[in-house]
Amino acid sequence: MPTLHHLSFDLTDGADEVLTLDAMASTREAAHPAVMAEVAEVLAWARHTFAGREGPVEDGHAWHHELLVQHEAGGWVTVTLTFSANAEFAEALQAAFPAAGDDGD
Repeated sequence: MPTLHHLSFDLTDGADEVLTLDAMASTREAAHPAVMAEVAEVLAWARHTFAGREGPVEDGHAWHHELLVQHEAGGWVTVTLTFSANAEFAEALQAAFPAAGDDGD
């Protein structure tokens, strides 16, 4: 089971049974490639596990994402990865990528 060291997802309920999973990492420029590798890993998992089901959840798809990368003063980079998802996707994502230090109990 992959472990994320930079990204940790927070789940919030939304309207019309659409859930939101947000992850943010703010690191120095030197750690930015590791953060983006985690983003790529999560997106590859989503595209493989829920193949053909990406799109607006309101239209019946399982998931949709937004990625924002901000370069900030002092050499900091903030990465925000947000998923809009149905319950099936949210549960599967949380099972596939448990929070760092979470032993699955």
